[in-house]
Amino acid sequence: QVQLVESGGGLVQPGGSMMLSCAASGLTAGSYAMGWFRQAPGKEREFVVAISRSGGSTYYVDSVKGRFTISRDNAKNTLYLQMSSLKPEDTAVYYCAATISLDYARSTYYTRSRDYAYWGQGTRVTVSS
Repeated sequence: QVQLVESGGGLVQPGGSMMLSCAASGLTAGSYAMGWFRQAPGKEREFVVAISRSGGSTYYVDSVKGRFTISRDNAKNTLYLQMSSLKPEDTAVYYCAATISLDYARSTYYTRSRDYAYWGQGTRVTVSS
């Protein structure tokens, strides 16, 4: 049974930093690509960033480039999202997602929510003074 559990959300002031984690279980290490999505109040869920199964390839939505950093530790089956220079518009519930990816080059990432088979329950991030 696959399970993704996010942690690390909370309240942070504008300009501050926060790290989110996503612990995966039930998946073979290194066999799945992952991503972060977010859903702001009253808005649809949107893609934030994706990472390949090796961790060597990443893709960021323009609005977070230079501020957010995705990484993964396959030995720990854990995904991270380091967020800095946070803005009020980053306020949202953040979801991690995973999908099996067995590409030979280990460089494929996915940016569409429908490409992901597994989702966490979400962690709320509020950026406010």
